[in-house]
Amino acid sequence: MTIAITGATGQLGTLTVQVLKTKTDAKNLVALVRTPAKAAALGIEAREADYTKPATLEAALAGIDTLLLVSSNELGQRSVQHRNVISAAKKAGVKHIVYTSLLHAPTSAITSLASEHIDTELALKESGLAYTILRNGWYTENYAASIPGAVQGGAFLGAAGEGKISSAARADYAEAAAVVLTTSGHEGKVYELAGDQAYTLTDLAAEISKQTGKSIPYKNLAEEEYAKILTGFGLPAPVAAAYASFDTGAAQNALYENNGQLAKLIGHPTTTLAASVAAALKA
Repeated sequence: MTIAITGATGQLGTLTVQVLKTKTDAKNLVALVRTPAKAAALGIEAREADYTKPATLEAALAGIDTLLLVSSNELGQRSVQHRNVISAAKKAGVKHIVYTSLLHAPTSAITSLASEHIDTELALKESGLAYTILRNGWYTENYAASIPGAVQGGAFLGAAGEGKISSAARADYAEAAAVVLTTSGHEGKVYELAGDQAYTLTDLAAEISKQTGKSIPYKNLAEEEYAKILTGFGLPAPVAAAYASFDTGAAQNALYENNGQLAKLIGHPTTTLAASVAAALKA
């Protein structure tokens, strides 16, 4: 069985390829990337495939049995891009598509992220192809990336209130994808994937304080104020506004789930918050 991975040089894609190489021969894996030369370090075949260039997609998918469609990171463009891939996969004879969606996409309060995932899920269901939907929760790294700045600035900033966040490390989600891609019985299933440990940003700040020996409180801000601060850190205004809105969704528990499906898929507990904080402080 030949497995292709879109966005294989991205953060999730790279980790997934690493896990897949422990589960199947590298000759069974194909990286679908915009620039194949940049994928040499993956140690697998690489083919040119650009979500925005349908002409590249059908050729890239020739001979592929199972496809991991890693969602694009281009907000506002993803529905068209994903539909391009699904259409090409159908024409190329791909049998099964595994797609990385968003936790509780149909009901998520993070509508700016959810809408294009909902559309892609619909396209998959309408395609006639076998599919599996991995509704990934938040990556702990999304918050951990702010830890060095929080330590330097003396506070962890956000707009998530006391919303519960069931994040997991990106490596946990990559392992789940690899399991689904290499084992049977997942066709037609939708998995709501999240970490075992739910926490608030107050809890995260407490863990940072514990590990650094410094007092790093959580400072909750209004969405607009948080977006303004992010803009001051150098983020483009639309990106800052989007990030702030993600936190507002988190305040409504949009990132919370306690079903344990992720741990069950990977066969072990998900990465703890403490371990993720330690990794961020060591980086």
